[in-house]
Amino acid sequence: MTRFRFLIAAAMLPLILLVLGMTAAAARAAEKQTLVIVTSYPPSFFEPFRAAFETANPDIRISIIQRNTASASRFVIEKEDVQADVFWASAADAFELLKRNGSLRPIAPRDTGAPVRVFGYPVNDPEGYYLGFALSGYGFVYNPSHLARNSLPAPKHWQDLLDPVYSGQIGITTPSRSGTTHLIVEALLQTYGWEEGWAMLSQLGGNLSTVTARSFGVASGVAQRRFSIGITIDFLASTPEFTRAGNIFVLPPDTVFVPASIAILARSRNVPASERFVDFVLSEAGQKLLLSPAIARIPVNPALNSGLLPREDGDSLLKSSGFDAALSARRYGLVNLIFDDYIVRRRATLARLWKRVADLEAMGIKDAQRLSMLARAKRLLSTPPLSAREVENVAVGLQGEWPRGVARSPAHTALANSLRAKIEQNLGEAEGLLSSTVRPGGGVSLHPWRQ
Repeated sequence: MTRFRFLIAAAMLPLILLVLGMTAAAARAAEKQTLVIVTSYPPSFFEPFRAAFETANPDIRISIIQRNTASASRFVIEKEDVQADVFWASAADAFELLKRNGSLRPIAPRDTGAPVRVFGYPVNDPEGYYLGFALSGYGFVYNPSHLARNSLPAPKHWQDLLDPVYSGQIGITTPSRSGTTHLIVEALLQTYGWEEGWAMLSQLGGNLSTVTARSFGVASGVAQRRFSIGITIDFLASTPEFTRAGNIFVLPPDTVFVPASIAILARSRNVPASERFVDFVLSEAGQKLLLSPAIARIPVNPALNSGLLPREDGDSLLKSSGFDAALSARRYGLVNLIFDDYIVRRRATLARLWKRVADLEAMGIKDAQRLSMLARAKRLLSTPPLSAREVENVAVGLQGEWPRGVARSPAHTALANSLRAKIEQNLGEAEGLLSSTVRPGGGVSLHPWRQ
């Protein structure tokens, strides 16, 4: 009997060891720390980082919450009870919004050798709440054969995009849905001033073919020949599928280079693991991942970005003044509200009226009264619904981002209605002036302008 029991025990030993091994593995898995990262980046970007980091740190498991920039910012602000440790995105405005909201914790800079500023833009937050890890440039994406088919020159400068020759040929994303687009809008407003910046954006609106719902829709639209030129950022335009379609991305001489950043959230439950992830992203190994074709970003590490950046002695949108990210964050919602009502929703009207302006100017009008009416119409088309002085009088709480899903206050509703009414008034008066500019009985048909 004893020998029988011994044989049974011996036969069961492998099974017991297997169970014990599985239990130990489960225990080790349970001991893994979970690091929750909120990011606007697609899987093609974050998966190589996740795989490399988890291989180097087997005690940490990364969980990703992936949303577009605006949605990711709202998630951090509104879902305070949900675990989240790291915020990882491209748009500096989003980090400023979170910093102003108290959602970020101080973070020490890493020694990457990066300069304090690149093309006028600070690499790290001067107040010490987020760190730049990659650099990206804004420019134009176009398809040479499509431009040739439409007898269009390739644009070289931002001002080129205002030329009437590009009417109906340009695509952009609305800044209310794209943090990267919001930054270029702000760069124009800060460089040229509030009034002149909106005048440029109005003329640009007159040349738009469409406003895409998502950032990647710009390069995709060019690849599909839906429009000729797209305003976008390098990494969205340079993916293999778009280059195979014949797309070319170019940086204008007056480009904007901005850092993509990373921060640790104030509510993080796993600060040590968060710090280790930041260390990895800014390490040589993490910086080298940025150079892979699937990611295609420029590292902040100067030893790795040699030859990838243009010389800083040329023109730059932000060269003289730099970029005030705090200002951008403070009026984030107001700028988006104006852009949506003035440019996006009035795109067809702007296209029609700016086309009419171009046609009248091409007529070579000599009559002083008609020239005066044309000039007044252009001023009205170029005038934002709020002047720079009026913006200063708008309550700070009405200028910042207004979370979706939250009922507007009476004050916010009143502001939105006032802006809309002013835009409609300006455009209506401009249209009346343009119609009056055509000399009665002069044989000029209005029909082409109403197409």
